[in-house]
Amino acid sequence: MCEKKGCRDAYGEVLLELGAEYPDIVVLDADISKSTKTDYFANRYPERAFDFGVAEANMIGIAAGLATVGKIPFANTYAVFASMRACEQVRTSIAYPNLNVKIVATHGGLDVGADGVTHQAIEDIAIMRAIPNMTVIVPADAVATKKAVQAIVRHYGPVYLRLMRSSVPLIYNDSLSFKIGKAFTLQEGEDVTLMAIGIMVFKALEAARLLENEGIKARVMDIETIKPLDIEAVLKSASETGAIVTLEDHSIMGGLGGAVAEVLVENLPVPMERIGVRDVFGESGDSESLHEKYGIGLSHIVQAAKKVILRK
Repeated sequence: MCEKKGCRDAYGEVLLELGAEYPDIVVLDADISKSTKTDYFANRYPERAFDFGVAEANMIGIAAGLATVGKIPFANTYAVFASMRACEQVRTSIAYPNLNVKIVATHGGLDVGADGVTHQAIEDIAIMRAIPNMTVIVPADAVATKKAVQAIVRHYGPVYLRLMRSSVPLIYNDSLSFKIGKAFTLQEGEDVTLMAIGIMVFKALEAARLLENEGIKARVMDIETIKPLDIEAVLKSASETGAIVTLEDHSIMGGLGGAVAEVLVENLPVPMERIGVRDVFGESGDSESLHEKYGIGLSHIVQAAKKVILRK
């Protein structure tokens, strides 16, 4: 049984650590600091933590202002609110002037428990990657989350860091060398490449094991940074395996699948399948049940891999 840990918990821990190292870090929240785990930071540094209530657009505007005077704002809320309720402010007040604001969004995808459609962000990656100057990162586990936060605090410019709600199995250890814009190959294979982000990375590894039992050797990649996408790694895998399956807890439109398809169609067209939510809204329920119902469960990944191999 793999050890599990929440990416949100890892985020709260590393933010607290970085608070001592970077006195210019300020943390902004929208009435859910216990859920985003920024209460760790707020309890230690109350003079550097600000709660704006249910006013996400205002929070983003204030984050922009703080950035103009040399602070490093971390603005936190659920992914659905960061990407849609505050979208205009993210675009115009942060991305357009290229300000050094880190937007950290939890509860990405269908994985929001009983909160249902209103809290399920299945469009957020598509929205954020379409905004100029925005870096978009989706870590696969708690270790990758910590490494990503350490990287983005050193990176100047707007960042959208998307975290999931549930605890997930640990894939990495502390030796992980994270670099913005670089994908990780977790398992080699020559028949098909499974390219995944976030909660779907562990599922990709599980699917690869099932495929191996049937004689299919699947390469598994954790894309991690959606924007800037690791184009070199995508094309290398396309060339070497000749078939791609993308996996995301997000709409198949505009997210990882869209980003990879854009690269392939312009450079090296190969058969491709997209695992993601297919132009429908979700519903309340546990993560595994919803993943199976909406076509992103383990069985769907295995089927997609077999299908795309037949198209080679």
